[in-house]
Amino acid sequence: MSDLRIAVLGVGLMGADHVARITSRISGARVAVVNDYVAEKAEQVAVGIPGCRAIADPLDAIADPDVDAVVLATPGPTHEKQLLACLEHRKPVLCEKPLTTDVDTSLEVVRREAELGTRLIQVGFMRRFDDEYAGLKALLDGGELGSPLVLHCVHRNPAVPDHFDSVMTVRDSLVHEVDVTRFLFGEEITSIQIVTPTTNPAAREGLFDPQIAIMRTAGGKHVDVELFVTTGVAYEVRTELVAEKGSAMIGLDVGLVRKSAPGTWGGTITPSFKERFGRAYDTEIQRWVDAVQSGGTTGIYTDGPTAWDGYAATAVCEAGVQALQSGQPVAVDMVDRASIPGA
Repeated sequence: MSDLRIAVLGVGLMGADHVARITSRISGARVAVVNDYVAEKAEQVAVGIPGCRAIADPLDAIADPDVDAVVLATPGPTHEKQLLACLEHRKPVLCEKPLTTDVDTSLEVVRREAELGTRLIQVGFMRRFDDEYAGLKALLDGGELGSPLVLHCVHRNPAVPDHFDSVMTVRDSLVHEVDVTRFLFGEEITSIQIVTPTTNPAAREGLFDPQIAIMRTAGGKHVDVELFVTTGVAYEVRTELVAEKGSAMIGLDVGLVRKSAPGTWGGTITPSFKERFGRAYDTEIQRWVDAVQSGGTTGIYTDGPTAWDGYAATAVCEAGVQALQSGQPVAVDMVDRASIPGA
């Protein structure tokens, strides 16, 4: 089978990382086209990849006959139009979060894909592909810990760009814990509250940091998340599951450590998301490429989070923004999945 020809749209930090990944670490695929709103940046990337071209218009890149599939690493506000173009041309697409930036357009994307009767959209929630999260999920599903009850999460960044504001903490950072919650528990999130403690003196003016998110699932499970994006220390992501017969924690840089068995504590903290989740990104892209390659026989061109998962995360984060502004718990408003056949 010939290599999958991929167009990477957006070659900033995330997109450039995907270009390097597909070029050097992924089998069965190559980067055929690159695009960026800064044309010179795309041209510079294309020069370093044999057989790769830069195309100035993202919609032209999607439609190009030499493109089999698309990776979207463009800004969120552009996703709706680009995703709909992928659906129009029936090209599989891996879309970095968010699916879109608002609930209505995310739902429209879900509906449009469902009308086609095939799965073409995968959303880039890479934590599902991380060895530690996969191990925690397997432990939970195996039943050894009994019924899950509580999830404690920590999401810390050493720093964020100057344009990063309090709402982005919800939409760009909390969104990962939203998907992790749905992945681990297999339930929708029904309500969310955002608490704003005393702000870190090192945070720029107007940024509420840290924030505490409190979520409740359809089955009554409790999830709390500390979001602290200006620690000045390193990149830390931890998750502790508390269940009926014990607990388990990941994100300690020593693998999964259980309180029910001896564990080793220590290690170093990863400096950024690329080190912490680099292997997860590799696994995510490889499995997506493999799924696209076999999609002609299965009708499913994804192996991971779907458009529905992207919509659900957007709906929770929209409620989270409302909760940030009000300080009160806000119910998550979502349509019934059963109302969209094929979603």
